[in-house]
Amino acid sequence: MSKVLVSQVNNDTAVLEQIKETIQQKHVELLHLQFVDIEGILKHVTVTVEQLDDVVNGKIMFDGSSIKGFSPINKSDLYLLPDLNTFAVLPWTVEEGYSEARFLCSVMNPDATRFEGDPRNVLKKTVERAAQQGYTISVGPELEFFLFKTDEHGNPTTQTQDNGGYFEPSPKDLGERVRLEIYRALKAMGFKIEASHHEVAEGQHEINFKYADALGSADNATTYKWVVKTIASKYGLHATFMPKPVFGINGSGMHVNMSLFKDGENAFFDPSDENQLSETAYQFIAGLLKNVKSFAAVTNPLVNSYKRLVPGYEAPCYIAWSASNRSALIRIPAKRGVATRVELRCPDPAANPYLAFAVIAAAGLDGIEKALKAPAPIDEDIFHMTEERREELGIENLPASLGDAVSEFVNGTIGRQTLGNHVFDEYVAMKNEEWNSYRTAVHTWELEQYQGKF
Repeated sequence: MSKVLVSQVNNDTAVLEQIKETIQQKHVELLHLQFVDIEGILKHVTVTVEQLDDVVNGKIMFDGSSIKGFSPINKSDLYLLPDLNTFAVLPWTVEEGYSEARFLCSVMNPDATRFEGDPRNVLKKTVERAAQQGYTISVGPELEFFLFKTDEHGNPTTQTQDNGGYFEPSPKDLGERVRLEIYRALKAMGFKIEASHHEVAEGQHEINFKYADALGSADNATTYKWVVKTIASKYGLHATFMPKPVFGINGSGMHVNMSLFKDGENAFFDPSDENQLSETAYQFIAGLLKNVKSFAAVTNPLVNSYKRLVPGYEAPCYIAWSASNRSALIRIPAKRGVATRVELRCPDPAANPYLAFAVIAAAGLDGIEKALKAPAPIDEDIFHMTEERREELGIENLPASLGDAVSEFVNGTIGRQTLGNHVFDEYVAMKNEEWNSYRTAVHTWELEQYQGKF
């Protein structure tokens, strides 16, 4: 057995012993084994703590045919293999002598190979692709969300619970108390929270957590969305990560900050460059710009996503990059050295984080592998440019609708290469169905505009 494998086994043994100790101290009785479907919706199977040995050994089975896009009924048996590092006691379940805990899991086939339809396994493949070139991927996502009141039946409304604005404190920011409890829950589950604040729109909020490796960051984003919704419901509120829930105000984004490390050093940093960016960073940027139209269907996955990506609400809809310009699709935040990173500003929080981080990283790696050259940065305010000026500078638009984005996705190469045949085909079928359902529906706007007139 190699030294590396021995070290990994010893580490897993130590982690498991810590888990058993926590289970005993916190009186954990139930274990939730969590995974996500292709859309990124969290699922879980709950077992008693007495089954911990079976859990750890990946012996808990479920019916994959009941999960949309997973497996046919004649090949329905799938297994859950927990990532021990994701174990966490759920703070809102803790009471005297009782609590519950969770693991995030990868989905496995009966022969113990990775199930290709599992989004977590898709991201693992991209992480391994980067590792073959000597890189590790670091990701820091920023997920915005809205808090809405619920009606007498507990259904969400579009009435916000406050009228605060950007960075406003209480008494206008009535979400401050909710954010505080979310922060405490996340912290208890092992998150390192960096900031919490009211966002630009009424009822809009953001809680930033520390960056991590790509897989850990996707796990964190998935957990974050679940915790936000769970805590909000305790206050009779509905938390939504829908990109554009209210017309006329800003939508919610999920800016994705990404960097590559090699031999412990940030591969994007070069102090001798004008922008202190390395050739690797410029190639990564070029790969994003080249492929963004082809992966927008993943980073912006809903019909509603493209109602956020319009001029006038701070969301980037023009394909360009800049060292500081927030109107550009790609921005390079000011910090350098180990903190040097590329920020992609178009993704929204409805995206499946495992698939989104996979296609973003794959697009950047494509730029590195092909030694693509980044165009000149755009430092002008693109939002206020004329169409003629944008054409002069060669600035293209992101897809204008989910239908356009899916067409780009199908005709491009980055999607199938990154997601694999199973997830790619299921995802395209799912999104075509969604787009056709929207396209053929009769909407309230149409009735208001046309029913009385014609």
